[in-house]
Amino acid sequence: MVLCIQNAKEYVNLLSSQPNHRTMLNSINNLGKWLFIIPFAAFGIIHFINADKMMDIVPLAGGPFWVYLTGIAELAFAASVILGKWDKLAAMLCALMLLLYVFLIHAPGLNMYETAAGNLLKDLGLAGGALMYAKAFAKDNSIVG
Repeated sequence: MVLCIQNAKEYVNLLSSQPNHRTMLNSINNLGKWLFIIPFAAFGIIHFINADKMMDIVPLAGGPFWVYLTGIAELAFAASVILGKWDKLAAMLCALMLLLYVFLIHAPGLNMYETAAGNLLKDLGLAGGALMYAKAFAKDNSIVG
């Protein structure tokens, strides 16, 4: 395992030392932002298309309101990252929302829904990604320093 990791590091160092490969690696890194926000845009749209199916899992009164609000929040996060405006704040609020999903929806549903464990881990990972984005990649620090 250690040998495999060492070989991978040597290969990446070799690639990054070559000008054309460095450009390629930077392009792949830049693709990460898009791969991260596409699911949020898609989930935001799905909240509007399938709102009636999602209302059953909302643990709070006013199910439709919460489904539409979280859909708007997911779309706003994706737009904020694309525009680079208030993206740090948006990423931190998105992480908070995802952690609320984990603790209010998925954790209580572990014994009731077959998909709860997978959704819990997905949202936990996305929350971590949103916090990493806020820490390392966000452009607008005007509201959250």
